Amino acid sequence: QVRLEESGGGLVQAGDSLRLSCTASGGNFNRAAVAWFRQAPGKGREFVGIRMRSGGLEYEDSVKGRFTISKDNAKNTWYLQMNSLTPEDTGVYLCAVKMNVILTATVSSIGRYDYWGQGTQVTVAS
Repeated sequence: QVRLEESGGGLVQAGDSLRLSCTASGGNFNRAAVAWFRQAPGKGREFVGIRMRSGGLEYEDSVKGRFTISKDNAKNTWYLQMNSLTPEDTGVYLCAVKMNVILTATVSSIGRYDYWGQGTQVTVAS
């Protein structure tokens, strides 16, 4: 059974950095794409970024230059490094996996993903 577990969230001040982790288990993730989404209170789930199976990266415009996704193959773990955080970055951050091909044009579509984690809370104080 595939399982995704996020960690690394917390309460930080504006301008601080955080690194979130998403650890996958129960499957073969060698050809998987993993994305990060976030959900602010009272809002829908928003695409943050994705590491494609090829290693290519895509980011939502508001996080470009501040957030970076990376992967540790040996640990089946994906990271979301977040720098220069602002209060607008507050929310629950979730990782999602697409086990096979996902088209670049559809990476922000929630329904494209096969599995989701439970999320980790990030709160950025002003």
